[in-house]
Amino acid sequence: MRKNKPNSLIKEKSPYLLQHAYNPVDWHAWNDDTLALAKELDKPIFLSIGYSTCYWCHVMERECFEDEGIAKMMNDTFVNVKVDREERPDLDRVYMTILQSITGAGGWPMSLFLTPDLKPFYAATYIPPKAKYGRSGMEDVIAQIDRLWKSDKDKVLDSSLKIFATLYNNEEASDSVLDDSVFEKVIEQADRIFDYDNGGFGGGNKFPRPALIEFLLTHYYRTKDKRALDMVTFTLKKMCDGGIFDNLDYGFHRYSVDEQWRVPHFEKMLYDQAQIASVMFDVFSITGKRIFLDAGEKTLEYVKNFLVDKDGGFYSAEDAESAVSPDTPDVKEEGFFYLWEKSELDRILGAEKSKVFCHHFGVLHKGNTINDPHEIFGTRNVLYRAADIFDTAKKFEMTPERAEEIIDESAALVKAARDKRARPFLDKKIITSWNALMISAFVKGYSVTGKHEYKTLAVRAVSYLIYNLYNEKENKLFHVSIGGEVKHEADLTDYAFVIKALLDFHNTSFSGKLLKLARKLFDDAAEKFYDKENGGFFDSPAGRKDIIFRTKDIYDGAEPSGNSIMTDNAVRLYVIFKDDGFRDIAEKSFNFFADKIRDVPFSFPRMLCSYYNLKYFTTGIILTGDLRDKSFSELHEAVSKRFLPLKCLIHYDNVSVKILPYLKDIVRNGDDNGVYVCENFTCRLPVSKIEELENVFK
Repeated sequence: MRKNKPNSLIKEKSPYLLQHAYNPVDWHAWNDDTLALAKELDKPIFLSIGYSTCYWCHVMERECFEDEGIAKMMNDTFVNVKVDREERPDLDRVYMTILQSITGAGGWPMSLFLTPDLKPFYAATYIPPKAKYGRSGMEDVIAQIDRLWKSDKDKVLDSSLKIFATLYNNEEASDSVLDDSVFEKVIEQADRIFDYDNGGFGGGNKFPRPALIEFLLTHYYRTKDKRALDMVTFTLKKMCDGGIFDNLDYGFHRYSVDEQWRVPHFEKMLYDQAQIASVMFDVFSITGKRIFLDAGEKTLEYVKNFLVDKDGGFYSAEDAESAVSPDTPDVKEEGFFYLWEKSELDRILGAEKSKVFCHHFGVLHKGNTINDPHEIFGTRNVLYRAADIFDTAKKFEMTPERAEEIIDESAALVKAARDKRARPFLDKKIITSWNALMISAFVKGYSVTGKHEYKTLAVRAVSYLIYNLYNEKENKLFHVSIGGEVKHEADLTDYAFVIKALLDFHNTSFSGKLLKLARKLFDDAAEKFYDKENGGFFDSPAGRKDIIFRTKDIYDGAEPSGNSIMTDNAVRLYVIFKDDGFRDIAEKSFNFFADKIRDVPFSFPRMLCSYYNLKYFTTGIILTGDLRDKSFSELHEAVSKRFLPLKCLIHYDNVSVKILPYLKDIVRNGDDNGVYVCENFTCRLPVSKIEELENVFK
């Protein structure tokens, strides 16, 4: 039984906001009424931004927002506002920029203190109830702000204006242009901080960073610099072996809390699955090594089994925490669902099988979690590949085939036991940008493997986006669907990732309808977000009264930036439509960001992929012949399986000729099966045999 009456968040649909609906804090959702209330009461705003599967958000809720004393202080002092960062990424981006400028760091939960006109004067991430970890305590922070607001409000307001003034500056385009030196600079920095023992970059926590992987693969494709490919393959292999990969249900956790990829931060995010699966398939295309194909397929299997909505969309995440018992759903621990005592496995498997299974997956009596940041794992174990099949077989004097058979049988038994546990909370928000990333991953999976179930899942998800999150009559794309309710007009990343997904899908389907929609959405996005005067794209459209300044983000972190993907979309549309307007948008954007990119290119690897593509890979591929013909299908499949940094496939038929009239000047005979490779309006003679493609793409 909940002891508190619900606050106003009970009216919301966001899972994150509903998690806080029974806090004693008088929470409000971010809306016009709430912002007006702050002005009416002349109270500062405490803005707390997080998301439903955020571990430290849960910790701060338990320690601060469920504490009656702290809640009373908050209610007396502030208008308290909760924002789901996944529901309002535009607000998250603005206030993350502010947080980073004030503290030099970022993360969630975000804790910001604003004047009633939304200008910040103090910012932090997690705040403990009392001072610890070198952090001020929530009680002290509230008391200090309350004292200043009542006794010296002008000082607080002046501080907020100074902070705002440092942020709100309209950047002007740089006078310089990029050159190839930025590519080598990224490689040199990557090489300098690469962990040659464990893979990944830097020490401590290890985050997958698919945008950097994409750049390294693009650089390798052009230069054949083995350093780039070796860093990628070693890193991905270590990720596959580490506990960051779920060996039972598959899929990748958000990051590891140690440098060996051993102990994950256990949440699973849709955008990670999409991007990691994509780069796994790319690396398989380049190397032919099945470990990467297997990892890509297993990642898609996790999504198919656990994150697909009945109508075809994809859910956003599974939580890091899970209930320790189905009977006590509110008592949760991080990673409980995934961790094992050695004695549990012995009981499930029996002595002989358990020996093999535990050796293979590094299970120890004393536990194997080499990093236990919250001191809760104890003697439990995370499953990671401590020994390969051959080492395991040798230790137990059996064939590798028999060892693999035992491990597979054991994994099925352990999974069955785990399925009886309370599964982590599933956030069923359907986010447009993340769904688009997932569509691109399933399309790539289909292109590489030929598995039609991947294409079917992509088709259903494309249909979901078009019919549920796009209003053609009003010419609006929306950001999210929560419980069937479509909310918030889309931001730049939504448009960028959807356009990319449609172009990716066009490579497989050759749908003229989707190609025209991709161009229309790009034109709409250019109208809403593109800075015609200076170049680059704003992250949110003009006119949002609750956005205190418009950002132009190009940082490629856990997700690539909207600018990175939009410039790449511009390059692809230039290649397909031969319209210089698209090229001009890309070039002007690169010039606008040139100084920033040149200073720290390692921060913008996906943007540099787009620049690479414009400079070296503006190649269009025209396929001719009957889509139903076996020989055509074989040619299409051969081209689709190849790794190409920029893949723009066009099928010559009556529909495409109407959309792309220039095709008539290139194709001699549209009935013959053939592949034309065209660069800068010049096309090679068509080839009709798969073996001839090797010479074409050298």
